[in-house]
Amino acid sequence: MEFINLKTIRNMVKKVALITGITGQDGAYLAQFLLNKNYTVFGTFRRLSTPNFWRLQYLNIFDDIELLPCDLLDSYSIIETLRASKPDEIYNLGAQSFVGASFEQPIASGEITGLGVAKLLEAIRLIVPEARFYQASTSEMFGDNKHLFQDENTEFCPSSPYAAAKLYAHSMVKIYRKGYGIFASTGILFNHESPLRGIEFVTRKITNAVAKIKLGLENTLELGNLDARRDWGYAPEYVEAMWLILQSDKPDDFVISTNETHSIHEFIDRAFTRVGLNYENHVVVNEKFIRPVDVNYLKGNYDKSHRVLGWEPKTRFADLVDIMMDKDLERWTNWQNGVHFAWDAWNYPNEKKILSRKLKYD
Repeated sequence: MEFINLKTIRNMVKKVALITGITGQDGAYLAQFLLNKNYTVFGTFRRLSTPNFWRLQYLNIFDDIELLPCDLLDSYSIIETLRASKPDEIYNLGAQSFVGASFEQPIASGEITGLGVAKLLEAIRLIVPEARFYQASTSEMFGDNKHLFQDENTEFCPSSPYAAAKLYAHSMVKIYRKGYGIFASTGILFNHESPLRGIEFVTRKITNAVAKIKLGLENTLELGNLDARRDWGYAPEYVEAMWLILQSDKPDDFVISTNETHSIHEFIDRAFTRVGLNYENHVVVNEKFIRPVDVNYLKGNYDKSHRVLGWEPKTRFADLVDIMMDKDLERWTNWQNGVHFAWDAWNYPNEKKILSRKLKYD
């Protein structure tokens, strides 16, 4: 008689994953990744007058996901979500994730991004203590450091309310892992971008604006600090790292990065060159976009992730910019041609003005 070990049996059973923040860039790509691995996927969203599901619709997975309303500030809401989904794996991607906005809303950022994780961990301890938990930590926790690169042993020095809240959450994960034996891991992800990035983030702000400039819809791109350097990767590859972290034999913390750093200036140059334009004719530095405290340099070291998880990035900087630039140019071209599709431009006042002008003329 042939015997099947318990690990093989567990792998044969369809797993259930719960993703908080499923409507964001990472949440949408992670949901697609897990669905392709035959997971049952539950996703949480905040109740809004107009829920933002465009990314799930864009990836054609909206109908494949079980959506649950949940508020990370409400412990009862979290408990009910865990009871309804009974997850094997929990990926916490819910946060106020825009660094600039955290200076404008520091208390809300602390409550959602920091304290919300403590409430989620406590609910897991009480309701589903055997579930595996992933926390989305961030390279912003390193702050404006003086190190050539940052890895799992580099000290943290947050330079924004967002980073400070993330560091609190990161610390709570370690406490619950050590104190209660919960399988709780973190991914310290450096910047990762894609065509699903929100327009408020500088990379997508650039490619979206360059596409409009190329098509004659606008003429100027206003930005802040062009010298800031970041370690930029491709988001669909980073969600695979999230999954691998929860498949590991033991919980731990992992840096996910490309081991390269590039400036915003380089990103601009590549995007404009991609469409045959000179950025010097269109880019203006505006002081209002410069943060009170900025992080000037980040460069990760993913060696541990490669050694333990077998993960490494495949898409490099130039290709990442090209992917984003081509997609935004395609979107605006399709819009000019009257094609309807799931898109985020309608959610931003400046974009809506452009869209409304064409509708008025039509």
